[in-house]
Amino acid sequence: MDSFSGLESFVRAADRLSFAEAGRALGISASAVGKNVARLEQQLGLRLFQRTTRQVRLTQEGALFHERCRRILDELHDARAAMQAAAEAPRGRLRVSLPTIGYRFLLPVLPGFQALYPEVDLDLDFNDHLVDVVEAGLDVVIRSGDLADSRLVARRLGPFRFVLVGSPAYLAEHGVPQSPADLARHRCLRYRFLGSGRLEEWVLPGLPPLLPLALACNNMEAMLGAAVAGMGLAYMPDFLARDALARGELQRVLAGQLTHTGQFSALWPSSRQLSPKVRAFVDYIGVRLFQGG
Repeated sequence: MDSFSGLESFVRAADRLSFAEAGRALGISASAVGKNVARLEQQLGLRLFQRTTRQVRLTQEGALFHERCRRILDELHDARAAMQAAAEAPRGRLRVSLPTIGYRFLLPVLPGFQALYPEVDLDLDFNDHLVDVVEAGLDVVIRSGDLADSRLVARRLGPFRFVLVGSPAYLAEHGVPQSPADLARHRCLRYRFLGSGRLEEWVLPGLPPLLPLALACNNMEAMLGAAVAGMGLAYMPDFLARDALARGELQRVLAGQLTHTGQFSALWPSSRQLSPKVRAFVDYIGVRLFQGG
């Protein structure tokens, strides 16, 4: 087949069961559609239509061929649209939702993104509630944990580690735990998930069955503040504790026994055509976040 003109003429005529309507859709005459289809039938050695003076209908072979050709044409049009989109400069409003603590890992890389794509206007929503990406009209969400929504496409952004930390004043008063079993004698600060209300598990081998609970809260930043204030030991992502550790406000404990990692992913509504602004954002953060994890 020298070109796709015969294929497209056939699909349009089969969609409408009319050579005249197919011609109008393609911007050519009904006669040209008929000639394209006739050449295609000759090449295939099959009759695709039964033609009378009053109507056009598909043969059995034509119906089977139409089903496959329709998928092929859809893929070709999608590929062409994707290539055209890729050539466009990313621009417009980009709505991104991420956890409250997400500013700690995202904001440091955003100046570089803004410099590369000055025509993209970022609209950031920081919250810890589960959001319906499609219903909320969001372009991208960044979330950790299980990704179960089949309407979304996901790209892993990289792992992060968990750390167990306490303030120097707290550790001086209560001692530094030497094993997970020692945590039974310490004040523990626990994160409570907003959606389920359950406490986040501390993943450590040899952990006592019941940790003494000094404080539970549904905000990671508040838990960080409580740890810095000397209220107890807290289990949190390393990027959340990084600045306080660097300033000496917190110290890591049981570092050699903490091997658990978490995973953030970027998710966006599944679509046949990914917009240039979403593609640019996902590609940019995909190679810059959590690279030290």
